[in-house]
Amino acid sequence: MSVQERKQRERADRERLIVATARELAEQKGWEAVTTRRLAERIEYSQPVLYSHFRGKQEIIGAVALEGATEMAAVVRAATAAADGPRAQVYALARAYLDFAERHPAVYDAMFQLDGGLAFADEDTPEPLKDAFAALLESLGEVAGDGVHPGLFTEVFWASLHGLATLTRAGRLPPEDTEQRVELLVDRLAVL
Repeated sequence: MSVQERKQRERADRERLIVATARELAEQKGWEAVTTRRLAERIEYSQPVLYSHFRGKQEIIGAVALEGATEMAAVVRAATAAADGPRAQVYALARAYLDFAERHPAVYDAMFQLDGGLAFADEDTPEPLKDAFAALLESLGEVAGDGVHPGLFTEVFWASLHGLATLTRAGRLPPEDTEQRVELLVDRLAVL
């Protein structure tokens, strides 16, 4: 292995460590606790080293969001692949999405609540975000109904899931009724 390859590998390892540490800290104490100083202390590198990877907290949030989008796409695809039939797939998609949001609140916030400097619904949208949307579209596009644009239907369904996730987490909706909400969403929006 050349010196250049080793340095590139070490740089990539440091970057993964920064992102993992930011994610861990955000999950434990919230995003307000994630500062470059605290991250530098935890990873045992100087702040200038951290800044050589990310210009600031916004870019770190963006990196966590991209990682989260990749994970969410995989979770959704695994859930829908294991389901039998369109209704079961849509239900599995909804549960997987809501479970992901509940299990990883800081990552979910990085993806959809915080400014990570990422473009959405744009030609400059990073591939992991496009792929996460594609994971939703793969199952939802088939149940949009006649004359309904599959992408628009997926956006509306996604917005509904996002609303359920954020309102439940904020204590605005009682969590014990989540299953009924998912059933209602699947049965009323999807053409099965």
